[in-house]
Formats: sequence, structure tokens, C-alpha cells
Amino acid sequence: MDTKLSVKTVVAIGIGAALFFVCGRFIAIPSPVPNTSVTIQYGVLAFMAAVFGPIAGALIGLIGHALIDASWGWGIWWSWVIASAVFGGLMGFATRKMPLADGVCGSDELIRFNVTQVICHVICWGAVAPVLDILIYNEPVEKLFVQGLFSGIANAVTTAVIGSLLCVAYAKARPQKGSLEQED
Repeated sequence: MDTKLSVKTVVAIGIGAALFFVCGRFIAIPSPVPNTSVTIQYGVLAFMAAVFGPIAGALIGLIGHALIDASWGWGIWWSWVIASAVFGGLMGFATRKMPLADGVCGSDELIRFNVTQVICHVICWGAVAPVLDILIYNEPVEKLFVQGLFSGIANAVTTAVIGSLLCVAYAKARPQKGSLEQED
């Protein structure tokens, strides 16, 4: 297996991490649950992971979330940074055969994308982040699962909207497979 990243993928990781940071840091609606907010960066991450794959998705989530935490000044909350990386990696792996690059994003692809993102959010915010919070920070269990439940639901909703719109727009901007064939 070739582990080299193309220049295009490296650039996508940089742009994706920057977009994740901007969306998570500056486009955030405070929530009633402590230390959580409603944001759109997971829609961007899910889309970028679907287009550029699991390594790009994991690195975008890792770098973007670490930048958000660092910008707040209280330090990096590694349990949630790792959960964001896991989300990006899982999305990239599970959607790797979606034909977005071929200009295809119909109802089947959107259903697959959204079922996948909901499952990935459940894994990351229902298990990965809370368990790592317990193991790394010894946080109170009740608080963690309330945060995880709220974040998982909010992220799934915003990913369904933003991620789906990005997938459709990207596919429409791409030439459809076979559309450039010359007719006789």
C-alpha cells in the first residue's frame, strides 16, 4: 500500500484544517450544555474526508480541532481532538467509494453519506470522546455523556445540512463520468 500523500491531498489537509478552525471558532452558537456549541465544521470535515480519504479526514480533524482549542487559551482538550480525528478518518474510510469525483451525488449517495456520518458521530461523541475524557482527565461521567449526546446530535444535524450541500455542489461542479466523450 502506497502511503505517500499527493500534493493535492496535502493542500486539501491545510485548507480543510483552516476551514475546520474558522467554522468551529468563529461560526459557533453557544448551547445550554457546558463547554459545547452548535457549529458547522463537521459538515466541512465529513465532505473533505469523503473527497480526499481517511488520512486527510483524520489530519483535518486533528489539526483543525487542536487549533480551535489552542486559540481559546485554556489548552488543547486531547480527548475531543482525537475524537474529531477519528470522525474524519472513519468518514473518509466509509465514503471512499462515493462517486463524488465522477460528478455523481444522488439520493443513494446522500443517504449513504448521512447514515455514515450519524454512525460516526455516535461512535465519536458517544464513546471515543467520553471514554478518553474519563481516562485522560478523570472527568465526571454524567457530564461527559450529556455533552457527548448533545454534541453528537448537533453535529449530525449540521453535518446533514452542510455536508450534504457541499457534496451535491461538488458533484455538480465535476464533469460526470463519460460526459466528455466525443459523439460521432
